[in-house]
Amino acid sequence: MKFPDYQGGGIINLLSSLITGLGGEPNGYPPLGALSSAQVGAYRNIVLIVVDGLGYEFVIRRALGGFLRKHLQGCMTSVFPSTTATAITSFLTGLAPQQHGLTGWHMYFKELGAVLSVLPGVPRYGGVPLGKSGVDVEAFFGHVPIFDRVPVPCYVVSPRRIAYSDFNLAHQGSAELRHFDTLEDFFGVILQTLRKKAVRKFIYAYWPELDRIGHEHGCSSPDAGSHLAELEDAFEAFSENIAGTDTLLIVTADHGQIDTSEDRIIELDDHPELKDCLILPLCGERRAAYCYVKPGEARRFERYVQDGLSRFLDMHPSRELLASGCFGSGSPHPRLIERIGDYTLIMKENYVIKDWLPGERQYRQIGVHGGMSPEEMSVPLIVAAAD
Repeated sequence: MKFPDYQGGGIINLLSSLITGLGGEPNGYPPLGALSSAQVGAYRNIVLIVVDGLGYEFVIRRALGGFLRKHLQGCMTSVFPSTTATAITSFLTGLAPQQHGLTGWHMYFKELGAVLSVLPGVPRYGGVPLGKSGVDVEAFFGHVPIFDRVPVPCYVVSPRRIAYSDFNLAHQGSAELRHFDTLEDFFGVILQTLRKKAVRKFIYAYWPELDRIGHEHGCSSPDAGSHLAELEDAFEAFSENIAGTDTLLIVTADHGQIDTSEDRIIELDDHPELKDCLILPLCGERRAAYCYVKPGEARRFERYVQDGLSRFLDMHPSRELLASGCFGSGSPHPRLIERIGDYTLIMKENYVIKDWLPGERQYRQIGVHGGMSPEEMSVPLIVAAAD
């Protein structure tokens, strides 16, 4: 297993370098060893592009001679769990999960009495988003966006289909939002924003397509390779277009992926005794599941997992995982302990664990993430200067 590095080698440390390099107050974590605040501060413009699912191992294995490999400066770790809902929240707040308190795609929120799909903000069984149900989403999350932590104009470049979601708007802060539809639009919007005013600025841009392709076809698929080639060409052209703009371009990811298969899926319905021990559906991720155990059933739960499932997964009391620093360091979010269950099941090799609610649309994912394999946890640090 590869544990997240919060002490100088992870995306949280990259965010520390960016915040302080742009003139903001420290986020409580040391700067990235491979990119100092002074290096960030030497440029007028900072462009951070997050390519969802672009793992370090994927870049090493498949980006053999293009822009990404040519400008690869090193490897960082994601956060735990290594998943979009948690890591993108870190990018949008500058904080580790220890502080921002969002711990996976499916989360139990005690204050709502429900398990939610976090990013769309809807109950897992379906329904209306939080904002449409009358919840003040910004106050509910209670985060200070990274764009309000730095004293420069900020811009968010996001896919049109999610740009105006409750989650994104709650984390926009003072930044100006710009949307796009295609890969050409994506880089065109960034370029247009970069040239908008001759003042120092920070642009955060998010590209989701590689992750989608990985989920549907696998990160080892020809489809993923074809899209990588598209990205390489687009980055190469973009770097030429921004020449002379005094811009530091940083490309990284929220997580990587690992491919799984039908014979590596642990279905909770196939384990009725285990299911009977739980008071809630599985939360978190297919690769890192939080288990909420009924009162008095902890011993039965532990025995069942140890005897029947230990070759597929590692079982951790969630409080011990929290104490180990997996979610970060320093004072935790006041509700963090409620949001990681009694036990966390971290899957071995490329196994996943899954349950389904009545009426829930069932779907298979080939590329998965959330766990602690190097493929999921390691993300690239790609840096290119346009002096």
